[in-house]
Amino acid sequence: MRFHYDDKKDALYIRFDESVYKESDEVEEGIVFDYNSKKKLVGIEILDASRRLTSSVCASLKRNELPISVRA
Repeated sequence: MRFHYDDKKDALYIRFDESVYKESDEVEEGIVFDYNSKKKLVGIEILDASRRLTSSVCASLKRNELPISVRA
Protein backbone atom coordinates (compact mmCIF):
# COMPACT_ATOMS: atom_id res chain seq x y z
CA MET A 1 0.00 0.00 0.00
CA ARG A 2 1.17 3.51 -0.73
CA PHE A 3 -0.33 6.94 -0.55
CA HIS A 4 0.21 10.34 -2.07
CA TYR A 5 -1.10 13.65 -0.77
CA ASP A 6 -1.09 16.61 -3.13
CA ASP A 7 -1.39 19.69 -0.92
CA LYS A 8 -1.90 22.04 -3.90
CA LYS A 9 -4.94 20.03 -5.03
CA ASP A 10 -5.82 18.99 -1.47
CA ALA A 11 -6.24 15.42 -2.70
CA LEU A 12 -5.23 12.14 -1.07
CA TYR A 13 -4.75 8.99 -3.14
CA ILE A 14 -4.39 5.62 -1.43
CA ARG A 15 -3.14 2.81 -3.66
CA PHE A 16 -3.66 -0.82 -2.58
CA ASP A 17 -2.56 -2.61 -5.72
CA GLU A 18 -0.25 -1.67 -8.59
CA SER A 19 -2.48 -3.17 -11.27
CA VAL A 20 -3.90 -0.81 -13.89
CA TYR A 21 -7.25 0.63 -12.99
CA LYS A 22 -10.00 0.17 -15.58
CA GLU A 23 -13.00 1.73 -13.94
CA SER A 24 -13.76 4.44 -11.42
CA ASP A 25 -16.84 5.00 -9.30
CA GLU A 26 -17.57 8.19 -7.39
CA VAL A 27 -19.19 6.62 -4.33
CA GLU A 28 -19.79 10.00 -2.71
CA GLU A 29 -19.07 13.49 -3.94
CA GLY A 30 -15.27 13.80 -3.87
CA ILE A 31 -14.63 10.13 -2.99
CA VAL A 32 -13.59 7.98 -5.96
CA PHE A 33 -12.91 4.24 -5.92
CA ASP A 34 -10.70 2.78 -8.69
CA TYR A 35 -11.11 -0.85 -9.78
CA ASN A 36 -8.98 -3.09 -11.99
CA SER A 37 -10.31 -5.31 -14.79
CA LYS A 38 -11.25 -8.00 -12.23
CA LYS A 39 -13.38 -5.48 -10.28
CA LYS A 40 -10.86 -5.48 -7.42
CA LEU A 41 -10.50 -2.20 -5.52
CA VAL A 42 -7.03 -0.84 -6.29
CA GLY A 43 -7.24 2.76 -5.08
CA ILE A 44 -9.23 5.47 -3.36
CA GLU A 45 -9.02 9.18 -4.13
CA ILE A 46 -10.24 11.69 -1.55
CA LEU A 47 -10.75 15.22 -2.83
CA ASP A 48 -10.91 18.19 -0.43
CA ALA A 49 -9.00 16.02 2.03
CA SER A 50 -8.39 18.78 4.56
CA ARG A 51 -12.16 19.28 4.85
CA ARG A 52 -12.82 15.56 5.32
CA LEU A 53 -9.92 14.54 7.58
CA THR A 54 -8.78 15.77 10.97
CA SER A 55 -6.08 18.42 11.14
CA SER A 56 -3.62 15.98 12.73
CA VAL A 57 -4.11 13.49 9.88
CA CYS A 58 -3.58 16.25 7.30
CA ALA A 59 -0.43 17.39 9.10
CA SER A 60 0.93 13.82 8.97
CA LEU A 61 0.14 13.59 5.26
CA LYS A 62 1.98 16.84 4.56
CA ARG A 63 5.05 15.31 6.27
CA ASN A 64 4.61 12.21 4.06
CA GLU A 65 3.81 10.09 7.10
CA LEU A 66 1.06 7.55 7.12
CA PRO A 67 -1.22 8.68 9.96
CA ILE A 68 -1.92 5.24 11.36
CA SER A 69 -0.98 3.75 14.69
CA VAL A 70 -1.11 0.04 15.34
CA ARG A 71 -1.52 -1.45 18.77
CA ALA A 72 -0.59 -5.06 19.46
